Amino acid sequence: MNSKTMKYIKLLVVVVIIALFAWFIVIKPMYSFKKYENTLETAAKRYFNLNHTELPTGTRVATVDMQTLYHKSYLEEDFYIPYTDKPCDLKESWVKVRKVDGEYKYYTYLQCGAMKSNVDNKGPDIKLNGSDKITVDLGEKYKELGVKSVVDNTDGKIDTKKVTINSKKVDTNKVGTYEVTYTVLDALKNKTTVTRTVEVVSKIKNAVNVATEKKGYYTGATPNNYVRLSGMLFRIIGIDGENVKVVAEEDIANVNYSGISSWLDNYYMKHIAEEAKKLLVKNKYCNMPVTAENSSALECTAYTKNRYAYIPSVVDVNKTLDENKNSFMKPSTISWLANVADDKTAYTTRSVFYGNAAGSRFYIDSKEKNYGVRPVLTIKGDTLIKKGDGTRISPYEFGEIKTGKSDEPINKRYSGEYISYGGILWRILEVNSDGTTRIISVENVKQSGTNVTTNYEDVKTEEKTYNPLQKGNVGHYINNKVSEFIDTSYFVNKNIEVPIYENGMLYGKQTETKKYKVKLSAPNMYEMFSSKSTVVNSTRSYWLINSTKSELQKTAVTDAGVVLTDGIGNYDKYGIRVVANLKKSVNITKGNGTVDFPYTVSK
Repeated sequence: MNSKTMKYIKLLVVVVIIALFAWFIVIKPMYSFKKYENTLETAAKRYFNLNHTELPTGTRVATVDMQTLYHKSYLEEDFYIPYTDKPCDLKESWVKVRKVDGEYKYYTYLQCGAMKSNVDNKGPDIKLNGSDKITVDLGEKYKELGVKSVVDNTDGKIDTKKVTINSKKVDTNKVGTYEVTYTVLDALKNKTTVTRTVEVVSKIKNAVNVATEKKGYYTGATPNNYVRLSGMLFRIIGIDGENVKVVAEEDIANVNYSGISSWLDNYYMKHIAEEAKKLLVKNKYCNMPVTAENSSALECTAYTKNRYAYIPSVVDVNKTLDENKNSFMKPSTISWLANVADDKTAYTTRSVFYGNAAGSRFYIDSKEKNYGVRPVLTIKGDTLIKKGDGTRISPYEFGEIKTGKSDEPINKRYSGEYISYGGILWRILEVNSDGTTRIISVENVKQSGTNVTTNYEDVKTEEKTYNPLQKGNVGHYINNKVSEFIDTSYFVNKNIEVPIYENGMLYGKQTETKKYKVKLSAPNMYEMFSSKSTVVNSTRSYWLINSTKSELQKTAVTDAGVVLTDGIGNYDKYGIRVVANLKKSVNITKGNGTVDFPYTVSK
């Protein structure tokens, strides 16, 4: 066989292969598909002939899908995607019929995998005016923006008036996310529906105005003005310009008046989550001097420089008084106000004063006293409320921090969140650089339901400063004996610093510190949440870690929440609140970190 013949044979083989390839890949599948189309259309025609009342009139279009034809036995043959055992799409395949020039015309659309009939099966393209996601303030009327254009690939431009708009479900009196639907049909009744999302939101300033009937200030002892911010509970004082002032629900620490600004700037603000700080603005806070003549003032005459945090003023208290002179701004503990009386004294407030101050709204005392500090912050007025209704059990929340999840390390959480461990309620003070988590017990340590107390009775030396290494010392008792009453298996030993002050105990003025490595210690009065808890009313008196060098004073907090630095004898007994450090391996098991639903933990 010569070379020329071989070339012809090879060419013939190639042609045969190509022909076979074309047959199996293109021609046969197409032949089968066209056969399916014809069978589908024939079945549909028989369906409409026997159900002639379903035939359309006028410009109407009637549709029967392939699933219905199978269900009603108009089709018996199964249609499959070529070379597979997968059936053609029953719901997306259909036959439509309409009257054209007095005759019924059928349009068959079959979808078998990648093979589709060459029939208009797509609805028109709808373009909306404005964004497909819009927000509306609570109580505002929803204004429909409408449709910009409708274009069909077969029919061309369609009048926008033919679009059906359904916005009935948008309730602007209730916070939530709603949908507005826009539906249109082309000439063959192919349908398109697009959706616009309408989010009804409540800005915090609007919520305050509604709740206070535009007075701007909440009044009374128990209004529903609660806010959770950075894992901590606050109360809304009121509107301040375009923004909203809030005050901590309770005293955070006991600080001498002259040290408050430094404590807020250098300590407290470091415990506000970075996500929460983005919602805050600097503000000028009222700090005018107050005398007996203007102690009932409702207007402020002097302010601080712009700052993130301060404390309430006499004016704040006066504005929030109800007709019975009650106010949420008057706590059960003695708490500092921003206003001075003179160079040496400043104002405090409390729900009830006793003794010489009985019946008073305010009490003037030495700036060197360590009284409660309730920080005031200012939240941007347009901050959106993500959840809550302002009640204590469901405070307004802004979503700036997310609730901890099961198996998440506790050292990823925030200062102020609550933990239940060993039958005791705790709060997170801070996360240490080594991954351990510093916590403080909200409640006093108890044995069989009774507060555990101790004193300095057995100390044999004159030195009575807090010392965990000295037998008979309160510090020694807490570190060595309290583990008999609480579970300490999740705690680690950590270094503590006992601050010793020259004379009076003034924030930032200690002259020396003594370091000890302990598992348990008493609170430092200048730490977060070291004041008597008023959110959980189970704390009584308790020891503090702070001491003075000159008089070797001991410190404790009374049942009423007042810090004692004088007159504490060796035989005087006080309860115990504990500061400890959780191992970095401790994880959340459940809970949401609130006082009502604290995190539970495991290793």
